[in-house]
Amino acid sequence: MTEQITTAATEFPRSIGQPAMRALADEGITTFAQLTTRSSKALLALHGVGPKSIRILGEELATRGLTFASD
Repeated sequence: MTEQITTAATEFPRSIGQPAMRALADEGITTFAQLTTRSSKALLALHGVGPKSIRILGEELATRGLTFASD
């Protein structure tokens, strides 16, 4: 049985997809504050994180006045 990462375990929206949630959780990234320590380029290098996930996360960061780290 595959373990599901729930939105209760992370701040991220479900729309980024389970592969992206697992990839971020495996890196210890479960909050938007932690997400700001990584560049979008570095996150894209993670297996399971794609352009759609980066776009959604970038939009969510922007609504909070945050951004990804510089590339």
